[in-house]
Amino acid sequence: MITTTLPETILQFGSGRFLRAFADLFVHQANEEGQNVGRIVIVQSTGDERAAALNRQQGRYHVAVRGYENGNVVDRVETSASISRALVAASQWDEVRALARSPELRVVLSNTTESGYTLDPADQPGDAPPRSFPAKLLAVLRERFDAGQRGLAIVPCELREHNADTLRGLLLQLAGEWKLSQDFRDWMQTECVWLNTLVDRIVVDPAADHPLRAEDAMLTVCEPYALWAIQEKKTPFIRNSAIVWTPDVQPYFLRKVRILNGAHTALLIKAWPRGFRTVRDAVLDAELGPWLERLLFEEIVPVLHGRVDGPEAFARQVLDRFRNPFFEHQLASIAAHHADKVSVRLIPTRDEFQTRFGRTPPLLHEVLSLPSPIS
Repeated sequence: MITTTLPETILQFGSGRFLRAFADLFVHQANEEGQNVGRIVIVQSTGDERAAALNRQQGRYHVAVRGYENGNVVDRVETSASISRALVAASQWDEVRALARSPELRVVLSNTTESGYTLDPADQPGDAPPRSFPAKLLAVLRERFDAGQRGLAIVPCELREHNADTLRGLLLQLAGEWKLSQDFRDWMQTECVWLNTLVDRIVVDPAADHPLRAEDAMLTVCEPYALWAIQEKKTPFIRNSAIVWTPDVQPYFLRKVRILNGAHTALLIKAWPRGFRTVRDAVLDAELGPWLERLLFEEIVPVLHGRVDGPEAFARQVLDRFRNPFFEHQLASIAAHHADKVSVRLIPTRDEFQTRFGRTPPLLHEVLSLPSPIS
């Protein structure tokens, strides 16, 4: 198979299910089409179980794609083989450093936790490895600069507004605190390409009775829908039907956060006290389903007219995604960092509705007046 002979061109921070069913799968598909994107080396920063499982399976795993697509039920299994190997940061940092010096390396992918962009004041320039993700990335880039290699494309996949710009700012701040050379800091800004992104795909754990679960520890399940909007600053390194290269990622970010994520958070607030525990059950409820549709089409979508592409069609698609018959998408999984999510996903829509239409949106006002559903 062509993917086993390609060079290691991508360094990925994060071994979780999302990237495995998203970017890693797209890289595999592109390689199979002859794009020769290359193979991925994963760095696991917390624990070592996923890295060990990936290495046991030689980087191969299954992705079950299940849900609605164009009105039809999809239930298929795809194989992904874009991962060359997985490294454990705590015990294999020298191998990470060696990869950083490789002339074949081109791209850094990441998908860290909610607190992944938080700097750790304990990090020092000589740590091997540093604790925080930004410090690890800075160490990788510093290693590459010292080796005289060309800059990399930094492609963060965290759901953060202006994620690459934010990450670059953190690394420049840390480089200043560590008193690293101005030449290196200039190289990071001019030779490395920082690409803002928007990622969108619902990925869940496989059901306990899935027939592939016993043989594939890395089996993951996702919906058919996927969108990866990447800021176009250079020649695209990958082509895929799910990938949009665009000069401005912001409209895609705004549409997803306000419609899909906003609907998720509002539904959690409304449905949890009534005893609902999954997104699908709540949306299929005779009262909550129509309530969510009214919230979307009467209060959220009108605020986005003229600012994003096709908000109505996207909202309709979101409702189908929420009704996915194969998913047990737990409402509790939406509850983490609830206050922060409300401030980003719902409050701006309420305020903009009031400004734009001169009245208070009743459904948003009601949901924002309710207490946090999970203490």
